[in-house]
Amino acid sequence: MDVMLLAGTRPEALKLAPLALALAAHPALRPVLVHSGQHPGMVEQALEPFGLAVDVRLNVPPRVTGGQAELMAGLLPALDDALRRHTPAAVVVQGDTTTTLAGALAAFWLGIPVVHLEAGLRTHDLAAPFPEEGARQMVSRIAALHLAPTLGAAAALRAEGVARQQIAVTGNTVVDAVLEIAARDLPARDTALALLEMELAEAGERLVLVTSHRRESWGEPLERTLAAVQLIVAEHPDVQVLFPAHPNPRVRTQVEAALAGLPRVTVTDPLEYPDLVRALRLASLVLTDSGGIQEEAPTFGTPVVVLRDVTERVEVVQAGCAWLAGTDTERIADTAARLLNGELRPAQVGNPYGEGNAAVLAVAAIEELLGVRAVTPAAAS
Repeated sequence: MDVMLLAGTRPEALKLAPLALALAAHPALRPVLVHSGQHPGMVEQALEPFGLAVDVRLNVPPRVTGGQAELMAGLLPALDDALRRHTPAAVVVQGDTTTTLAGALAAFWLGIPVVHLEAGLRTHDLAAPFPEEGARQMVSRIAALHLAPTLGAAAALRAEGVARQQIAVTGNTVVDAVLEIAARDLPARDTALALLEMELAEAGERLVLVTSHRRESWGEPLERTLAAVQLIVAEHPDVQVLFPAHPNPRVRTQVEAALAGLPRVTVTDPLEYPDLVRALRLASLVLTDSGGIQEEAPTFGTPVVVLRDVTERVEVVQAGCAWLAGTDTERIADTAARLLNGELRPAQVGNPYGEGNAAVLAVAAIEELLGVRAVTPAAAS
């Protein structure tokens, strides 16, 4: 039985990769990886370190305006066609992207069960993050199976009326992904990261990793964050900053205008996943508005300053692994200083998003949804 895994962005692909590997090892289920085309090239790049490749690429017209309506209008007919041709037993969508919402709608309209990976995350504020909070709430209304990463996410779904038997608490598959890549301990492929790593070792300096890419961070909020980065560098002479900048021209131009030429600051293109994992392991501190990094950093005990006013990853804050700072310059710089000076320390509690077995638990839940069981050696004999 085919299980279609739909990805349009790099984070989706990274979190679907462990599930694809687990399904590929199953005797009765087969993963079909579909690239929606939302972010061309990024899905392939994310899958490559796992030895995976895209099975189907949707023929979506090139975008002119870049708007959500234009993207959705292109995705829906392409998804409908792909689903009719491949007739999967179920469709797995991940998270809260436009690809996720479009895939869930197209499958729902055709009567194909929708499996929502990373279900139940909530800020309960439709404006933050926008439009992701709306997308994931809408998908929850039509999903047949909700793979919740935590007990808190499962409780949020139950509070919205989702039946208990439709929810499976699995942990987050990003923990599976980060552990697999970290175990390989691959050397840095990005030249700037490799050079920075040597400088850190030679000078006994510390690394602060910074990422900011969310749409609500663009413009003035990012300007305040960049001012905080300047303060951190000025106040901590033993700190080097690495900022892998989002490829969006608006973001990249703003980052380079504020940081280019600043001593002990390195701005790079987005890092390939093994390099990002390496940077997370090296870092003494992370400043980020990324949801994925909030989930990945606790694996290495790396403290996180969250560049958002609210987070749907509340467990990482509650566990003492991250601190909310929003985009207030002084608050970011002060929280970073307290962490770098040792006044604040991350709790050594492990990763609140699981131990690396989320994909196995997700496959078990999909088996139950589809009425399929793995054939054990005893049963086969």
